Amino acid sequence: MGAVAALLGGCGIRSTSVPVDAGAAPSRVPCVVPGGGETRAVPDSTTARVYLVCGSRVAPVQRLVRLPEKRPDFVGALLDELQDPPGTDEETAGFASAVPRDLRVTTGRAGDPENALRLSTAPDRLPEFALAQVVCSYADTGIADDDGAVVVGGPAGGEGETLRRYECDSSLRNDPEAAETAGTVV
Repeated sequence: MGAVAALLGGCGIRSTSVPVDAGAAPSRVPCVVPGGGETRAVPDSTTARVYLVCGSRVAPVQRLVRLPEKRPDFVGALLDELQDPPGTDEETAGFASAVPRDLRVTTGRAGDPENALRLSTAPDRLPEFALAQVVCSYADTGIADDDGAVVVGGPAGGEGETLRRYECDSSLRNDPEAAETAGTVV
């Protein structure tokens, strides 16, 4: 018994009285959908990359999204994909979604930049993973500006209506808590 205690006590990690924040624990979740997440072609649909939560980050998966005739409808269709629960293969690979089911999105109002998106909830009131999912998913579409950034704000005339420009960079993908300070006011 004494030998076991000596072995466990000598594992090379010293205790400290100072709290250490070394980030999230490593994950053994693969974050890769078996078969690459291949989707079969369906008329009036396209394959879109949406970002889901996997471990302590957001990562892309391929989803089949119907192609509505109007841009505002596509904006909503993409959000629907983020709100849908992961498929069996996605769930097995460790994916989930943090996007609230009651979240809604519309294109901007008069006076907003052309590609602005308005959420029914102020971006700073969303779960950090949800905001990272929204920003990164829309950044991979024609809604993003030439630099791949997305302009997002809360409901027009409501709390959090200020538009902010977000980029889906590695810090946002790998540390969704960075969403809290990631956007710049437009």
